[in-house]
Amino acid sequence: MKQILQLLDKHPVMHTTDLDAAREAVTGVYLPNVMKTRDDKQLDVTLNAWGGHDLTVGYLTYQSETRLTMPAPEEFYHLNLTLAGGTEGFRADGKRAETSPGRTGLFLLPHLGTDLIWSQEAEQIILRFSRPAMENFAADMIGQPVEKPIDFDFGFDLSTGRGASLLASAQFLAAELNRPGGIAENPLVLEQLESFLMSNVLMAVPNNYSEGLLKPAPTVNLGRLKPVIEFIEANADEPLTPSELARVGLMSIRTLHASFQQTLGTGPMEYLRRVRMERVRAELLSNRDPDLRITDVATRWGFYHASRFAARYRQMYGELPSETLQRHA
Repeated sequence: MKQILQLLDKHPVMHTTDLDAAREAVTGVYLPNVMKTRDDKQLDVTLNAWGGHDLTVGYLTYQSETRLTMPAPEEFYHLNLTLAGGTEGFRADGKRAETSPGRTGLFLLPHLGTDLIWSQEAEQIILRFSRPAMENFAADMIGQPVEKPIDFDFGFDLSTGRGASLLASAQFLAAELNRPGGIAENPLVLEQLESFLMSNVLMAVPNNYSEGLLKPAPTVNLGRLKPVIEFIEANADEPLTPSELARVGLMSIRTLHASFQQTLGTGPMEYLRRVRMERVRAELLSNRDPDLRITDVATRWGFYHASRFAARYRQMYGELPSETLQRHA
């Protein structure tokens, strides 16, 4: 059967028709499993994946009806986003859920085993988050410790505004990780997108913290934001995240965002991008190197889309970066 999608094909892990090889590869990237297919002759497995311990982004298809029996992941959360076909899930606590393309997804919890039945046509983006990464981020979001696994719903809706945003952010991340010179090579941007993705997960997938997360966040005054602003100015060349900035300000991520919007009219990460743009302009203005490449300067400061960078630069300064460089050459 012809596959509809080939996400992350620049990061291949395996393409095989052998059941044992498929089982071993899925175990290596995600978690141990017992894998059975209805028709081994139709099996045509593709697994592409990027990542490491805190976040893994992968594309998986079996092209044969396949059942996987998996133990509790223990140290990981798994988010399954169906792009084609469908899956049916059975969790150790007795809950059952189904997925369909772009409409519903599944969430596997660290402390519960799961059985999944993939349809022959099923294709998925699968995100794996480490427990420390997800739970520390959640603690930073709500401003209180998270000491137990977050109780995400097993099945969840992707057709809502928040659900659609989650799916779109996962697809965008997969596409950018596949692009030469993209975010995989730019830590200033990658960590921000990882934080954005976890924020979308916490807001889109119902969980035991949803009620607090969906309430308006309390705000603080400019004096309380001053340490954060000073930290951004001093460390703009580092891969800063909302969690790190919130800890500097001794507040939750939600309070950080709400306070920046209320006091400065912009979000903390947008403020950071403005500071980085100022650093780019300063380099262009002070340049004495006739071989300087604008794209090299922009990429070093976290701007990896040349056309978007140029448009943003002109919006801020009334001229293109090339014009700045030419006038001060």
